[in-house]
Amino acid sequence: MKKTQEDPTISGVLLLDKPEGPTSHDMVGRVRRLYGTRRVGHTGTLDPLATGLLVVLVGRAAKAAEYLVSDDKRYTALLQLGLTTDTEDITGEVLNRTDSLPAPEAVAAACAGMVGESMQIPPMYSALKVGGRKLVDIARAGGEVEREARPITVHSLTCTPTDRPDLYTLDVHCSKGTYIRTLCADIGRALGCGAVMASLRRTASGGFSLDGAITPDALEAMDEPARRSRLIPLESLFASLPALKLGEFHERLIRGGCAVASRKLGARQPIGTQLQLCGKGGFFALGEVVMAEGEPAVKMIKLFTL
Repeated sequence: MKKTQEDPTISGVLLLDKPEGPTSHDMVGRVRRLYGTRRVGHTGTLDPLATGLLVVLVGRAAKAAEYLVSDDKRYTALLQLGLTTDTEDITGEVLNRTDSLPAPEAVAAACAGMVGESMQIPPMYSALKVGGRKLVDIARAGGEVEREARPITVHSLTCTPTDRPDLYTLDVHCSKGTYIRTLCADIGRALGCGAVMASLRRTASGGFSLDGAITPDALEAMDEPARRSRLIPLESLFASLPALKLGEFHERLIRGGCAVASRKLGARQPIGTQLQLCGKGGFFALGEVVMAEGEPAVKMIKLFTL
C-alpha cells in the first residue's frame, strides 16, 4: 500500500479549546486527520473531565515538545469540600464524606499555604508512566505503585466562595507538572474535611491563552485554507528566548553542526542560554551558548526548518 505524502509546509502551533469528555489523545487524533499529518503532539495533557487550552504542535513544531519543560499553566478549578475519592476528582469512587465544613477564612488560609515551592506526589489516576505503564492503567486494574514526589511551584492561588458552602472557585498559576486534583486533595487534608476537584479549565499555557483558541467542532467546519490559517508560526513557542540573527556564512556553519564563537556573532549571552537562531529565511533552529575551545560559542541543538 502506497504511503500518502505529507505536506511539509503544514507546521505550527494550534490552540484548541478542548471540551469535556474526550482525552488529549483523542484531540491529537482529530488534528492528525484534519491536517493530514502524523506529526502531532501537545504541551500538556488535559484529563477527560478538564476543558480549556490544549496547545497542539503540528508538523515540524512537534519536535519542540521536549524543550518546553518550564511552561507555566493557569487554571480555573472548582474545589468541593467534604468529599474524598480514589481519583481525587468528582468522577471517582467516594471514600469519605462529611457535612462538617470549615469557615471561608480557614479555606482561604489553607489555599494561601499552598503557594510556593513544594514536593507533590503524582496521583495514581494520571497519564504519568512508571515502568512503561500509565499509572491510570495500573489503578484501573486495581493496582498501586510507589510514586516519587516531584518539585512543583504554585505561583499564586486564590479562592472565591460560591453560593454553596462546600464549593469554592480556585484561580491557580503554577508550574508545568502540577496536578490540580492533587492540589485540591491537599487543601482538603489541610482543612481536615477532605476535598476533590469538581471541574477544571485551563486558561493559559506558556505564552498562550484561551483568547486565541478554537473548539474542535469549529475547526472541523472550516475549509483547508482557513484551518491552515489557524496555525501559529512555531517560533512563537520560543518567543521568550533572545533571537540571534546570523549572516549566510555563519548560518551555513551552524546548520552543519559547528559551534561558532560568540564574539564572531555579536552574542553576549551567558553559557547555557538558549537562543532563537534566525537566518535569511527567518527562524530555523534552537541554539544554545556553550563552551567550545575555551570560549563561549553558539551551537545548534534542534533544527526546525530545512
